[in-house]
Amino acid sequence: MSQENVDLLMSLLDTPEVDVVQLYRDEALLAAGVDAFTPYLSPDFETIVHGGPAGEQTFVGVAGFATFWRDWLAPYSSYRQEIERAVDLGDSVLLLIRDFARPADSEEEVRGNHAAVWTLRDGKIAAAEFYASRLEALRAVGLEE
Repeated sequence: MSQENVDLLMSLLDTPEVDVVQLYRDEALLAAGVDAFTPYLSPDFETIVHGGPAGEQTFVGVAGFATFWRDWLAPYSSYRQEIERAVDLGDSVLLLIRDFARPADSEEEVRGNHAAVWTLRDGKIAAAEFYASRLEALRAVGLEE
C-alpha cells in the first residue's frame, strides 16, 4: 500500500508551475481545490507545523489546512514548490521540498528548502506535518541526512 500512498500524494499536490498564492487568494480556485482535496482526507485530518514563525501549531480539518496556507503565504506575492524527492515510509511519505517565493515588497525570488511528512491511514490522509528544517523532519521519521 505504501507506493499507492506516494502516488496518491503526488497526484494531489501542486506542480512546480503553480503559484500557490494565486490559489489561496482566489475564492473560486480555493473552493474548487478544497472540494477536490476533501474526499482524500480522514475525518480527523490535522496540519501540524514544526519550526514555523509562530512556533509549533496544529490546524484541524481542511479549513485549518487552508488557514495555515493563507497565513504562511501572507507576506508573498508568489510562491511555488518543487518536490525534489518523495520517500516511501510505509504509512507515511516524506517529501523533500524546494520553495521559490517572491516577497510582496520585492522583485527578487528567494529560495528555501523544507520537508513535510504526510501520514495516511486506511487510504486517507490523516496528517500533514511541515518542517522548516529538513534535518528535523529526517530525525522525526528516523532517517539520517
